[in-house]
Amino acid sequence: MRFAYIAISAALLASAYLLGGMNRTSDSWTPGNAMTGTGVQQAAASFDRMTTGSTGVAPKTDRTADEVEIAQVTVGQPAPVTPPTRPKVDESALRYFARKGDTARLQAEISRLRALYPDWTPPEDPMAIPVNADRELERMWQLYSESRYAEVRKAIADRELAESGWTPPADLLDRLSVAEARAQLTNASDLNQYDTVVRIGAETPSLLTCSEVDVLWRVAEAFARTERPGRARDAYLYVLNNCNVPSERLATVQKASTLLPATMVEDLLARERPGPDGTMEFDAIRDDLARNLVAEGDNDATITVPPQYLGRVERLVESGGSASDALLLGWYYLRRNDMAAAETWFRKARGIEDSASASQGLALTLIDRKEPKEAEEVMYRWRDGSKDAQQTYFAATANLLAISPPLPLTEEVLARIASETISGRDAQTAQQFGWYARELKQHKTAADWFTTALSWKPDDEPSAYGLALSRNELNDETGVAEIQRQWADRSERIARLGETEPQEEKATREKEAAAVARPAVRTAPAAVETAPRAATSRTTQGAVRQRGCSFTVDPRSLSPAVALARGWCLMDMNRPLEAARAFEVALAAPGVKEREDAAYGQSLAYLRAGLTSKAAVSAARAPQGTERIVELQSAILRDRAVASFNAGRNRDTILILDQLSQLGTEQQDLMVLKGYAYLNLNRFIDARRIFQALAEAGNREGAKGLVEVRRAQFKGNQN
Repeated sequence: MRFAYIAISAALLASAYLLGGMNRTSDSWTPGNAMTGTGVQQAAASFDRMTTGSTGVAPKTDRTADEVEIAQVTVGQPAPVTPPTRPKVDESALRYFARKGDTARLQAEISRLRALYPDWTPPEDPMAIPVNADRELERMWQLYSESRYAEVRKAIADRELAESGWTPPADLLDRLSVAEARAQLTNASDLNQYDTVVRIGAETPSLLTCSEVDVLWRVAEAFARTERPGRARDAYLYVLNNCNVPSERLATVQKASTLLPATMVEDLLARERPGPDGTMEFDAIRDDLARNLVAEGDNDATITVPPQYLGRVERLVESGGSASDALLLGWYYLRRNDMAAAETWFRKARGIEDSASASQGLALTLIDRKEPKEAEEVMYRWRDGSKDAQQTYFAATANLLAISPPLPLTEEVLARIASETISGRDAQTAQQFGWYARELKQHKTAADWFTTALSWKPDDEPSAYGLALSRNELNDETGVAEIQRQWADRSERIARLGETEPQEEKATREKEAAAVARPAVRTAPAAVETAPRAATSRTTQGAVRQRGCSFTVDPRSLSPAVALARGWCLMDMNRPLEAARAFEVALAAPGVKEREDAAYGQSLAYLRAGLTSKAAVSAARAPQGTERIVELQSAILRDRAVASFNAGRNRDTILILDQLSQLGTEQQDLMVLKGYAYLNLNRFIDARRIFQALAEAGNREGAKGLVEVRRAQFKGNQN
């Protein structure tokens, strides 16, 4: 193991495209000028020799002529045997680290000296090493031990100028170069300069040892981020095959699980060791890995989680697991429109612990199977929990009131729905109250609700049409004329109101009045609950299902105008991928406004389906107004921030949230996310600043975050 860093360096050199022709889109090796004749296979073989106990190639050391005895061979006489001169080992750094109590650096120095000098034995008491009589050199070592590398360089340069013939110890220069390389590599990693990380790692093989596990992690991440997962796996495998600190081994698999495909993570899990009590060291990781994979599936509907991981999370729930595990499964199946399975898991989650997220998920499944009455009952308690919860509640109320013939609702239920509608200024539910009242022949009440809906959403054509119908029933000719004047150039059916038409057609128009206008689309914010891992993006739709798109039609057979209307109808029915295809046809419309609406709708459809990248492309396919641009950019950035956080990319999360804040749309739930991202990076000051601001604003997650910061700092001090 003492020469292991040579082997991993070979793998790095073989895979670094900038050093020899690596194809960045694969793990294949193309011979280059720097390493002609060397390939990934040879590098991998070096890994195999290293990890199976072979010493491999001995490390290269600088040896002067007087340190190597050259035998003079005379014919007929045996060559004289002269024992090799033992090189002098500079142990002064050991004394400094021991004196400062820096056990981590002391151990790293011992590992380094063992690698350089295989026959060297560390002193039992580093404090017994004599103090260097050279006080100036002592000061240089002290500066080095304090990580003041620039000052060490200056002290060396000053002394070389002042003392002719003085040269710094080679050991000090070597240690200084390695320390500077470590600092450069760490800085490059923090700035996401992954190619630089790989280059420095390849140039500084002495960093790639078990005493520098953080460096190994950073190099592995750099490979993963530059589309070389095989090389990343090799770096993680090096740690598991050679390093013995349990916490570092556990952290290695945890980090790998956020960057590598599940099959590669299984390769790492296969290297686990049994513990003293007989349990395997990665058992807990397997549970967390399953949770993470299902959580990724919650955010991206295109991800298919292998059955064994779904089954593992299911068993966790069935064996008395937490509500959060059941929620993961509920949202996973909801994303895939498996509403029956989703309902099962949301009900289990509520049975363990009722929450806004569990109730919201259950309500959406109930709306899907046309049980809005129960959905309203489920969500009423949580209606004020968040904007997302409120939108789900109004989705339930709008669908409940839209049922025809109307359900008999108690005065209590009608009163609370009306109260919440007015409080939340929900135009969709207000409109449905109007149609509900018309079904009961309460035309004055209907007119009042349609008027209210228009006051909140002036461009709501169905409400305008309903108001015109109601005023006509009330014989308010002046009121009808006023509505027709306002909408004559925007709605043919309002303009034609009063003309003779078959009663059946008239009834159909009234019943499906809301189908023509574009529905109000609600994009829900990310919900950060009791733990940062629970952060997921939820997009809910408060519009009512209509019958106009319940049948299957190839949108390519439709005109752009009809395809546009069908797209919005499919969004009502929560069929976003079908809606996206309809909007694609609508993008061929001749009118600028129609193309703008089609691009906007397709972007929203992809957002609801969890396809953030496609949503971003769609948003740019036609010019949008400032308000829509901000809305779409905010939604896209929100989804990316949450996905980045769930994948463990804390630095990326912070950068994305910084971009989002420039749009003026960063909200408290995202501030919580940012606080935890800082906390995961051990940036305690930044994390405390955010959580403190949230706590002062009365946010409970802010107070919890402050506790987590103090706990992490205390744990760090203990270590």
